[in-house]
Amino acid sequence: MGGEPSGEFSVRSAYKLLESNVANPRAYTLQNIYKKFYKKLWLLNIPGKIKITIWRLSWNFLPTQVNLMHKKVTNNASYPRYGEKTETTDHVFRECPVTVEMWSELTFQHMLRNQNMDLEQWLTWVIEQLNPWQCSIFCCTIWAIWGARNKRIHENRISTSKEITGFVNKYITEITDDIEKNSVRLTKNIGWRFPPETFVKINFDGAYNGRQNLAASGIVVKDEEGRVLLSHSKIHQEIPSVFAAEVVACWEAVKVGVEKKWRHIIIEGDSLAIIKKCKSNSQDRLLIGAFIHDIKHKIETLKKNEEVYLEMAVPEYAEEQ
Repeated sequence: MGGEPSGEFSVRSAYKLLESNVANPRAYTLQNIYKKFYKKLWLLNIPGKIKITIWRLSWNFLPTQVNLMHKKVTNNASYPRYGEKTETTDHVFRECPVTVEMWSELTFQHMLRNQNMDLEQWLTWVIEQLNPWQCSIFCCTIWAIWGARNKRIHENRISTSKEITGFVNKYITEITDDIEKNSVRLTKNIGWRFPPETFVKINFDGAYNGRQNLAASGIVVKDEEGRVLLSHSKIHQEIPSVFAAEVVACWEAVKVGVEKKWRHIIIEGDSLAIIKKCKSNSQDRLLIGAFIHDIKHKIETLKKNEEVYLEMAVPEYAEEQ
């Protein structure tokens, strides 16, 4: 219940399960505006540490002096830049003169007009108004403001609005360049690669129809010169998930390799989770565990160039399944 398509239960599964809980329909994580906010945030091409900072801010989890005072970590709630003001998230990110000056230098000053909203509402409203590129700059700015605040406390380093703005512009340029370089690298790497000499390559993929619990597996085998040696597609019934469809497709690919008795084989698919499970030495207790076990056994058969044939019995590795 509430697990991943692979059948495993993870931290992400628990989060989704809590999010789907309708016991408190007024909780803002269940409202559409906040769902859109988080979806847009996680899709931004910015480092995870920045996204986490925004997420923490949206929940008022940042350790401002006021929050620390509420947790009885400190008895001083004053803002470290001036001393006489109380350090709330509102003051750090919207009211501080240096922050206001920064928003103006980055042409986000119009985003400060809705000061009547609390910070969480304002944050989601701003993200909704901006395009992905503007959102990236905005989020980096929030992260930089918080970073400058921490340096003021822990390193006694005071940054001006121009210095922080300069840092944001430089940082955005650097991560944009990295994204473009990686995109070019990925574009070059994407595509079918010829196998080494004397090898054949078996590519597999699966498609899934959830309404009818049907899956289709597709297999293409090519030699070192890219010539198609074999292509095969098959419909499978009573398949419970997309993940299971990919597992069955992998199983079909390995089975073809065993049946054709090619000496050197590369088996290639696009599901990293399946590849990891097939390489793992641990026992898989998922519903598709029998397939995973059989795949492992067939791979061993390929490596040893031997076959197993039993009457009225199954291999030892499959008994528990």
